[in-house]
Amino acid sequence: MRFADLVARSRSRPVIVGVLNVTPDSFSDGGLHLAPGRAVARALEMMEEGADLVEVGGESTAPGSRPLSAEEEWSRIGPVLEALAGRVPLVVDTYHADTAARALGLGALAVNDVSALRADPAMAATVARAGAGLVLMHAKDQPLPHASDRPAHYADVVADIAAFLLRQAHAAIEAGVDSGAIVLDPGWGRFVSLDPEHSFELLRRMDELVRRLDPFPVMVALSRKGFLGGRLEERDPLSQLAALHAVEKGARFVRTHHVRMMRQFSELACRLGRLPQGG
Repeated sequence: MRFADLVARSRSRPVIVGVLNVTPDSFSDGGLHLAPGRAVARALEMMEEGADLVEVGGESTAPGSRPLSAEEEWSRIGPVLEALAGRVPLVVDTYHADTAARALGLGALAVNDVSALRADPAMAATVARAGAGLVLMHAKDQPLPHASDRPAHYADVVADIAAFLLRQAHAAIEAGVDSGAIVLDPGWGRFVSLDPEHSFELLRRMDELVRRLDPFPVMVALSRKGFLGGRLEERDPLSQLAALHAVEKGARFVRTHHVRMMRQFSELACRLGRLPQGG
């Protein structure tokens, strides 16, 4: 299977991406899957729950987290990727081209670069050489996209973020990345702004954002984000409801920590006629 095949299939039903953080400090589940054995078991469990892809990341980009070198990042995720290679369709969450090359060499289908090519100028060419897919995320902070307290100002949050993502997508295409294997993520929460209203505006105007980014599919990656409100342990149902709203308005990829719940929400929406039966 190629990532481009999943992109094409996402026109008929949303692609569910399970989040696997192999970190000690991720905001929602830091340390739970730091041991390789636990991470591998969780990846297999997510596939049983209905994930189409499992995204493995080794660096937290939450406020206050520190950047990792490519070698330190690989020391966390390398054993997990090696154990899952050939067993699970994988995406690697990294902005280091060296990490991406090693993961793609093991058969990962795509790279999720949350810096949208700004952190490592070699990333696009690395993905292109492998014939892999690429997810590009908007973040207000650069070149390292760690969420921060820096304020952000938009003339129009939807138009501004769409324009940025289109520029980065076309830069990737110029470097040789398959245009049919690119997915765009507007970013959420503190990646967008300190003001939750900006994230809610992206959700309310998701159909417009989808139109602006066409033909590239949109990924919704708001799982457990603080702007949704409530305590962390209460955010999973809020996350799925918000993601379902975005899918109904045209988003085609959903990145979630709680695969089973997202699949349940999606299947119920199908039975209610809110999504195509393939969803």
